[in-house]
Amino acid sequence: MEGKKLTTSAGNPYRNHQDSQTVGMRGPVLLQDFVLQENLAHFVRERIPERIVHAKGTGAYGKFTVTHDISKYTKAKVFSNIGNSCKIFIRFSTVGGEKGSADTERDPRGFAIKFYTEDGNWDLVGNNTPVFFIKDAKKFPDFIHTQKRLPKTNLKSATAMWDFWGLNPESLHQVLILMSDRGTPFGYRFMHGFGSHTFSMINAENERVWVKFHLKSKQGIKNFTHEEAIRMKGENPDFGQQDLVDAIEKGDFPKWTMYIQVMTEEQAQEFRWNPFDVTKVWFHDEFPLIEVGELELNEIPVNYFAHVEQATFSPLNLVNGISFSPDKMLQGRLFSYPDAHRYRVGVNSHLLEVNRCPYQTYNYQRDGFMADSSNYQDAPNYFPNSFDGIKPDESYQDFEYDLDSARVANFNRNENDDDHFTQPGLLYTKAMNQEEREHLVHNIVQSMQGISGPKRDEIINRQLCHFFRANIELGMKIAMQLQVNIDANMINHAKS
Repeated sequence: MEGKKLTTSAGNPYRNHQDSQTVGMRGPVLLQDFVLQENLAHFVRERIPERIVHAKGTGAYGKFTVTHDISKYTKAKVFSNIGNSCKIFIRFSTVGGEKGSADTERDPRGFAIKFYTEDGNWDLVGNNTPVFFIKDAKKFPDFIHTQKRLPKTNLKSATAMWDFWGLNPESLHQVLILMSDRGTPFGYRFMHGFGSHTFSMINAENERVWVKFHLKSKQGIKNFTHEEAIRMKGENPDFGQQDLVDAIEKGDFPKWTMYIQVMTEEQAQEFRWNPFDVTKVWFHDEFPLIEVGELELNEIPVNYFAHVEQATFSPLNLVNGISFSPDKMLQGRLFSYPDAHRYRVGVNSHLLEVNRCPYQTYNYQRDGFMADSSNYQDAPNYFPNSFDGIKPDESYQDFEYDLDSARVANFNRNENDDDHFTQPGLLYTKAMNQEEREHLVHNIVQSMQGISGPKRDEIINRQLCHFFRANIELGMKIAMQLQVNIDANMINHAKS
């Protein structure tokens, strides 16, 4: 690469990149050495605040292709014809660990997809699990605090985790998934993805259905055991990153099949559980998977920081024909995700390459840190105006609907919806085989043995009651391995 001159960020060529300007051979360094100033000043600002959650991750570009017709459910242009395709970016991540933590930690995995469609960017921000620990975003900061380091010791605490889970039985479904081998997936290629929340789809006739998104790995499912995951933390804490990069670099492109589940508004009224409760699933025999398309990852970003670290995702970014639901966790994320990005990356983070809509955008947002005026230049910054010719498109009218109630209150999230145990019990008895059940018990015991302090017995016994209510065998096996004496009163209390 000849003919390129070394320059400052302002484009000024310079010669000496390695030796500071000094007064004499051994004299003091001069402040006027502008190259020294610029490089040091930029260096200490090379990092932005890491994500509070999902700090450690990897990502890649690829494409999404529609393989089956679902236009009867949605008017979204991306789904209008079989064969439609668009560019995508996926970021995988662990949830609780810091930027330098290990990829094989026992943790849910983030599975965030950005679809660059002709109707704007669509972000499907999910996990590798179909459910979550809590059903109301108001509880989210408290939950995450239990997964992070204690303020005093700066150490993670099994006591805090199990104390919170025991006091919030709605978490049991996700806890069983986390404590199974699915909590330590073999990298990111060998796991499924889920939108987790309930979303809605609106078709051309302005009819609405409720949907859940599923992404099934074409590589199959592969997990580490508890001991294998711990060993890999020491051998290669960046295992997930390396596995994805190596696979794509050698042309072994990871693929997932997208499916949706569909529930009508009438079925939602009759469903046994709240269909908008993210701690519950919709059974496949009642709401079968409908195939939609295929996702393929085929390009590693040329710069990790610029693309993976600065990537921002928000459930607010939806395209016409896909919309929200009354899911309380989803509703909370509509605020918290874009707010986090404005703090962490900046108010103009949407202008960065990885986040930018590749199609023309028109709005009246202006200025702020790192503003780029190339799109609007000297155009008016107010609406309506007599100059720019921008007009709303009436075909993008929001779906209008009536709410069931006009009463405003702080409704108990568990009122008439406190069955936290049936689905976890079915997960244990129906979805897991004998080996998976044995691993689940082993992993739970390994974690709960870390509970300490004066409330240890109280925390353990409370959680055991939840296990008993999900499945007696599960509770007994965990209690025996924890060497807890179980009496009839505890079992009867769990049954009540």
